[in-house]
Amino acid sequence: MAWLSEAYLLAGRLDEAHARAQHALDFSQAHKERSYEAYALRLLGAVAAQRQPPQDTQAEAYYRQSLALAEELGMRPLQAHCHLGLGTLYAKMGRPEPARAALSAALDLYRAIEMTFWLPQAEAALVQIEG
Repeated sequence: MAWLSEAYLLAGRLDEAHARAQHALDFSQAHKERSYEAYALRLLGAVAAQRQPPQDTQAEAYYRQSLALAEELGMRPLQAHCHLGLGTLYAKMGRPEPARAALSAALDLYRAIEMTFWLPQAEAALVQIEG
C-alpha cells in the first residue's frame, strides 16, 4: 500500500495517495510493523504538503512523527527524506531558518549514506532559501 501511495503521489493523485497511505498506516499499526508505519507517516506528510491549499500543520506533524520513528529504528534514508520534506515545507511556509536546518540535515545524511540521486533536489531547495 505504501508503494502504491508513493506512485499516486508522484502522479499527482492526492486523494488516492492519501487513502493508500492511511490504509498502510492502519495496517502497519495493527500488525506492529513500525518501519512501514514510519514510511506511511512520511507519505501522509507529503500528501498534506502538496494539497491545495497545503495542510502545513498536519504535514509537519506527520513528517515529525515519521522522523522520530525513523530515528528510533535507525532508518537513515527515511530520516533524510523526512528532513527534505520538512525543509521544503518550511520554505513554502516562509520559515527560512528551520528550512535551512532541515535541508542541511538532509544533505548531510544523503552524503553520509551516498544517496547522491537526492542531492541536487536538496541542494536546489537550499539555494532557493539562501537566494
